[in-house]
Amino acid sequence: MTKWLVILALLLAALWAGGLARFVAVLPTGPEAPGRRTDAIVVLTGGAERIDEGVRLLGEGRAPVLFVSGVGAGVTAERLLELAGYSGDRALACCIELGRTARDTVGNAAEVAVWAAERGARSLRIVTAAYHLPRALYLLRRAAPGVEMLAHPVVPQTLKLDGWWQWPGTREVLLRAYHKYLLAVTLDRLAEWYGALRNGG
Repeated sequence: MTKWLVILALLLAALWAGGLARFVAVLPTGPEAPGRRTDAIVVLTGGAERIDEGVRLLGEGRAPVLFVSGVGAGVTAERLLELAGYSGDRALACCIELGRTARDTVGNAAEVAVWAAERGARSLRIVTAAYHLPRALYLLRRAAPGVEMLAHPVVPQTLKLDGWWQWPGTREVLLRAYHKYLLAVTLDRLAEWYGALRNGG
């Protein structure tokens, strides 16, 4: 019995390690369809670089509106422009909409799905950190299956993807992102399995 438990543990460890290696290998590091214009740009809050990139894309006319999900109370479009170095640009301020209900990525997905439905948006450029994109896109596409989502990663300077296992900070960030992604997928699969059992019963 102990032998089979060891074999099972080794198999699970190999699957985990292989999944982690693939997760890191396929992380997007450049924008998807960079020349495409979309109905909106969506920024998931969590880092100043994300806001900067979203505002830059809006300023370049890559979409008619920028939606920022997960904004704190009291934060205004003018304040976000100021932080991004576009202080006083009234034209851009009029094209920024803020979502204030999301507190995590699941909340982001729900908030963005509702906003996109209300605006009739059919294509979104999703701006967030590269390591956050796999789970964010998974949850967003589940929440709004009819909306096209283009990945637009922001790669923080502190994220060292080359030889990532040698950098403690990067290793911790990637492991946390991988585990959260696995949890999101696993919970979905369990919900589908439970639903199938109930329908079958």
